[in-house]
Parts: sequence; C-alpha cells; structure tokens
Amino acid sequence: MSVHERRGRERADRERLIVATARELAEQQGWDAVTTRRLAERIEYSQPVLYSHFRGKREIIGAVALQGAAEMAVALRTATSAADGPRARVTALARTYLDFAARNPAVYDALFALDGGLPFAHEDTPQPLKDAFAALLDCLDDVAGERVHPALFTELFWAALHGLATLTRAGRLPPGDTEARVELLVDRLTAL
Repeated sequence: MSVHERRGRERADRERLIVATARELAEQQGWDAVTTRRLAERIEYSQPVLYSHFRGKREIIGAVALQGAAEMAVALRTATSAADGPRARVTALARTYLDFAARNPAVYDALFALDGGLPFAHEDTPQPLKDAFAALLDCLDDVAGERVHPALFTELFWAALHGLATLTRAGRLPPGDTEARVELLVDRLTAL
C-alpha cells in the first residue's frame, strides 16, 4: 500500500470517527452538546484536525443525516421486502419509519429538523437522500391510485409519517396509540 493510499484510508477512518462520535453525543445529550471542542476532546484530535474534515457543525450534521438516510433506506427496503402483499408492505413501511424515528432521534433531527446544508428535492440532492425517498416511493407506487402521481402520494404519506413521528416524540400524541394510527393511515390513505 502506498503512502498516499494509507493517508487516504486514515483520513476516511478519522472522518468516520468524527461522525460516529457526533452522532453518539447527539443521541446521548442532544445536538446542542455537539461542539467542535467536545468532539475534538472525545476523539483525541485537535480542533484543526476536525476542521480539516468538516468546516463546522453544520457539515457534521449533514454527514450524520446522510448516514442516517442510508440506514433508513436499508431498514425500509428490508421491512417492505419481507412483507406479503400491498397492505402488509405499506404497514411495514409505516411501522419501520416510525420506529427508526423513535430509536434514532438525533439522526432523525439531523435529517429533517436541523440545517445540515443538504438540498432536498433538487437535482443535486445527495444520493442517500434520494435513496431514502425512493424506498418510500417504491413501496407506495402501487397503491397511489390511478389518477394520483406516485411521487406526490409518497410526499403526502411521508408528511403524515413525519407528523406522527414528530408529534409523538414531542408528547403531543399519546405513544400508546401508535399502532392504531398506523392502521388508520394505511386504511385511509391507501384504500387497501
């Protein structure tokens, strides 16, 4: 292995460490606790080393969001591919989405609540974000209805899931009724 290849691998390892540490700290203490100083202390590198990878917290949030989008896409595709029939797939999609949001609140915030500098719904949207949306669209395309554009239907369904995730997490909806909400959402929006 050349020196250049080794340095590239070491740089990629440091970047993964920074993102993993930021994510862990955010999940434990919230995003306000994630500062470049605290990250530098935790990873045992200087702040200039951290800044050689990311220009600041915004880019770190963006990196966590991209990682989370990739994980969400895999979780959604895994859950829906194991389900039998359209109704079961859409129900699995909804449950998996809400479960992902509940189990990964800091990642979910990085994706949808914080400014990570990532463009959504544009040509230059990063691939992991496109993949996460595609995981939703692929499942919902068959149930959108004849005169309904599948992407618009997916946006509506996603908005409903996001609202449920956000309102439940904020304590605005009782968590014990999540399953009933999923069933009603699937029944009414998909007419299955």
